Amino acid sequence: MTSRSYGQYCGLARALDVVSSRWSLLIVRELLGGPARYGQLQAGLPGISTNLLADRLRELEEAGVVRRQLDTNSNGVAYALTPWGSELRGPIAALVNWSTPLMVSGPRGDSFRTHWLVVALESLLDGKRTEVPATVGVEVDGTTLTVRVDETGTHVALDVDGLPETVLRAEPSVVMGLASCMLTVEQAISAGDLRGDKQDLAAVFGPG
Repeated sequence: MTSRSYGQYCGLARALDVVSSRWSLLIVRELLGGPARYGQLQAGLPGISTNLLADRLRELEEAGVVRRQLDTNSNGVAYALTPWGSELRGPIAALVNWSTPLMVSGPRGDSFRTHWLVVALESLLDGKRTEVPATVGVEVDGTTLTVRVDETGTHVALDVDGLPETVLRAEPSVVMGLASCMLTVEQAISAGDLRGDKQDLAAVFGPG
């Protein structure tokens, strides 16, 4: 039992012993998209100091949530989630869904990175399926994510080759409002800029 442990034989308490430290779950969020080098993690976590990032990575590594591996592009060190660490996708998705009322006001000066929308959209659209596949692009701050819904579920990707025929350019709060069904497709189009077919957007983000 560490000095910061709750000292309770309870699943929630023991889970919080591991991931409740400031920044820990945000590091996991960054790694849900795949392995990342130290510099990439720091760039995706505005506000974290280099010493604190090193401390949190060490703690998560010691707990078995994160592991080191070779980065084939640089021959340096990359950090990745262990299979057990990857199981935090579900709890993080639940927190993203729970946060919807907190997100409607927009960034209000907070930092934002477009790649954070990958986890957010996968969480908010979890369970959405369509027999006829539908794909749209979502452009925020000059970066486009591809959102595809098919019979297997929702798939969100960043930096894919080629853009879908239908792309919605909008502020992050509009995209979050659309994905959480707090905005209708028509409201999102009015608040943003749609290129392509509204029906494609409705197939991905509409109710059902």
